[in-house]
Amino acid sequence: MITRRTFIKTGIAGATLLALAAAFQRPLDRAGKQALVAGNPLDASLATVVRAVAPVILQGAFPAGEPQRALARERIARDVATAVSALGAGAQQEVAELFALLAFAPTRIAVAGVATAWDQAGASEIEAFLRSWQHSRVDLLKSGYQALHDLVLGAWYADPQNWGAIGYPGPPSLGR
Repeated sequence: MITRRTFIKTGIAGATLLALAAAFQRPLDRAGKQALVAGNPLDASLATVVRAVAPVILQGAFPAGEPQRALARERIARDVATAVSALGAGAQQEVAELFALLAFAPTRIAVAGVATAWDQAGASEIEAFLRSWQHSRVDLLKSGYQALHDLVLGAWYADPQNWGAIGYPGPPSLGR
């Protein structure tokens, strides 16, 4: 039988969790809506997530030299933004919320397990985050991983500058 003390403690813990969830939800909603209102579903602060995870997702395919790596990060961030802007409004909102969740420090730490800022996070920390989401029991986290993975790979392989590295000559010409 449940005691009154246990009932009160459970009620207080539940109320605290709801208050925390509401406090975190406002900044996330605001970040996602601001990105969509600005016409860019991936604003500068959210692009840092793509710049950080891209080299880890593309291990082995990413350029070796730092100047080339920096240019590749910028191109991927730009191309992911282009891909997201081509999605429907509902999908854009979901992707904006995903990046807002990952960019917001408290939720980045709680949900992704990445304690440092994205631009300072090490490859092993990012790889652990990606692997934990990929193999999570929570379907929402698996979907988040899949979205990150597909957006980064899609942006990388859609860029003609990367085709030579994989031996793809480009689409056939339809000369008349």
